[in-house]
Amino acid sequence: MLNLGLVFEELEKNGITFFTGVPDSYLDNFCNYILANLADRNIIAANEGNAIGIATGHYLASKEIPLVYMQNSGMGNAINPLVSLTNAEVYGIPMILLIGWRGQPGTVDWPQHELQGEITPKLLDIMRIPYSVLKDDNDNIGTVVSEAVDTARANRAPYALLVPKKLLAGEKVNCKDDSYPMSREEAIEIILDCLPKNTIYLATTGRATRELFYLREKRNESKQCDFLNVGSMGHASSIALAIALEKKNRQVVCLDGDAAAIMHMGALTLVSKNHCPNFIHVLLNNGAHESVGGQPSTGHSVDFTQIAEACGYKTVGKPVCNKELLISSLRILGNYDQASFIDIRIHRGLKRPLPPLDFSHREAIDSLIAELNPTTERMASK
Repeated sequence: MLNLGLVFEELEKNGITFFTGVPDSYLDNFCNYILANLADRNIIAANEGNAIGIATGHYLASKEIPLVYMQNSGMGNAINPLVSLTNAEVYGIPMILLIGWRGQPGTVDWPQHELQGEITPKLLDIMRIPYSVLKDDNDNIGTVVSEAVDTARANRAPYALLVPKKLLAGEKVNCKDDSYPMSREEAIEIILDCLPKNTIYLATTGRATRELFYLREKRNESKQCDFLNVGSMGHASSIALAIALEKKNRQVVCLDGDAAAIMHMGALTLVSKNHCPNFIHVLLNNGAHESVGGQPSTGHSVDFTQIAEACGYKTVGKPVCNKELLISSLRILGNYDQASFIDIRIHRGLKRPLPPLDFSHREAIDSLIAELNPTTERMASK
């Protein structure tokens, strides 16, 4: 593991004192060091493209090279501004990209990271962004940082540092707090108890998928009606809306997270022009990027209820903070003739340790497709 104090000392020597990005589990020690020591020089962005924009603005205003941190899965959000804004042939904005390399070839990772890991260097090559791979070598970290910064400055363009597993990551911790009485698991179980048994559930990336999966196991219930959005952060609500529009006789619930909803908040506006009374958008809002280290989001400082109402959702008018209010709110929302939204304020941390989310993605999705298309499946079997 790299010495974080040394890493930041070398960054400062090379004029890197401003940071922005989206937290990543491979970079959680790095991100948490910034929070503890350089919080006033750090902006946790809504998504990776947003971070590239923030970094660009910082360079324009200060002429100082910024650092943007992200997981490689977030490169898709960053590609447009990287090739059409910061590129040397457009505006020529130098910056350092610190990228957690999930799915690195030769390492073991979950299926949703494998292809991304394989193509990460190729994407950088296609975008003409030079890069190097960090190594567990404290003696040479100064040389690596200075070469990266010198190249970015000379080229007037981004330079990437790929970060393999464990170099800048720490031990996973259960960062529980007491801000609100309910945990995410408790809120999900209340929803499972209150809504029809054949409700279709879509759970967002991270802890929500694991807890829905665990609850089905604990309750000895079928997972056939569940979609676990293990990748593509921020898109679970879009998938849920499309299913709800097609299957108007089924209740469809998106179990979303605050950081995920913020990442692609424009998706909230779609209900304004689509009549979808069978869709409930549930925000499990703990005000944190909990799955990747507990760094704060803006979830607890944003009035999601007013935003949702402005986008066309029906709401109960305020966030829900306890079991009784959640039960009564679900009853009220079930009587509305349009899509509904509920902001459930929960505390950080797991109620209990959970096993890894180990399942067959293809079997799970084929099971859900069969559940949603019973007539088609019967015809195909004849």
